[in-house]
Amino acid sequence: MILGVVALTIPLLVGLSPQCGSFLAVAQPYATVDGQVRAGAVRILDGPLITQDDPEPGDMFGSALATGDFDGDGCADLAIGASEEDAGPGGRDGHGVVEILYGLTSRKTVILPGKGADRFGAALAAGDLDGDGDDELAIGAPGGGSVYVHGQGSKLRRIKNTGGAVTDQFGEALATGDFDGDGDDELAIGAPGANLIRQGEGTVTVVAKNGRRLLYSQETYGIDGLSESWDAFGASLVTGDFDADGHDDLAIGVPGEGLTALQRAGDYGEGAVDVVYGSPGGLRPATAEAWTQNSLAGDAVMYDRFGTSLAAGDLNGDGDDELVVGVPGENAVQVLAGTRTGGLTKNHNLLIPGPKGAEFGAAVAVHGGDLLVGAPTRGEVFRYRGAVKKGSYPGVGKKGAKIAEGDGFFGFGLG
Repeated sequence: MILGVVALTIPLLVGLSPQCGSFLAVAQPYATVDGQVRAGAVRILDGPLITQDDPEPGDMFGSALATGDFDGDGCADLAIGASEEDAGPGGRDGHGVVEILYGLTSRKTVILPGKGADRFGAALAAGDLDGDGDDELAIGAPGGGSVYVHGQGSKLRRIKNTGGAVTDQFGEALATGDFDGDGDDELAIGAPGANLIRQGEGTVTVVAKNGRRLLYSQETYGIDGLSESWDAFGASLVTGDFDADGHDDLAIGVPGEGLTALQRAGDYGEGAVDVVYGSPGGLRPATAEAWTQNSLAGDAVMYDRFGTSLAAGDLNGDGDDELVVGVPGENAVQVLAGTRTGGLTKNHNLLIPGPKGAEFGAAVAVHGGDLLVGAPTRGEVFRYRGAVKKGSYPGVGKKGAKIAEGDGFFGFGLG
């Protein structure tokens, strides 16, 4: 187990050939670097260890990760958020900064002007938002109520939370997907603290290439559930094609959703996930689904936080995506199979238990057809191998293997 990270590992990036294949990045944002507590680091499995050039206490380098092709060279690039980076003399902690590693060989720092506590880099997502063939990087700054897009011109493009408050946490979660099949990605922005009719019920805003916005919440017709205080609708987001119709679908985590009649204000609920399917006209909330452990394997228990993390990918090799749901309060992960005849199904849904007290499921990812699960309080990452089995099967089983471990909340994020 790594007990500290040394910044001298940075020069290992120099001289490497561009990373044109896939790679797995694991965040450890609480890692001690050169004696700086919680400066943070990111480890590339079977590759270099990445830190900042000037690590400082509490920067939380690795607060968010995203991969994409940001320069259009066909090679994978990695974006890393350090949401708690200070803004320099006279500035505030938690201003934030983002670093982009192009092909893991060169790096660029993306800086937000100003000195406020914006938490720039708290969330990241990559997608082709303007149809130019390379990916743009969406950067959440929930402390400032904004999302910024890097890669469209020389300046950051700001998407501001209109009519809301800073406490909405607009930009706390991000995802991109082509919901209408027009070839351009839309941007989904979670604001889990937003207030419509209840405190902290949460909303999701979808922004199209032309700037058009659509707002979704549990008050939207077709989206199941009732808005309740502290539901945190939009705390996590992921896109995938669960019905293989060529249009991306959007899964929305609602980890604070209460399923018991006597839930007290402020209690963190059992959790839920709402899924809205794409179509030629975009997302169709009228046919949305709500998933909880009331209808799946396992028992819905308060503080399970079902939906804290989400991932999507084809685990069983049949051409449609499966949905992976992190349940860290239960130290478990739930897998739902996608189908071409209606999308997600509860048939053969799988609950994978992890080690106790590990926050197993706090981070999930699908990588190379396998399921990866982070257990950050124990500093461990597990792999569950996918297998070809067409139909309504999850593609993975309950038996996995620990593939890496470290300190500093290792496994907090996977990219």
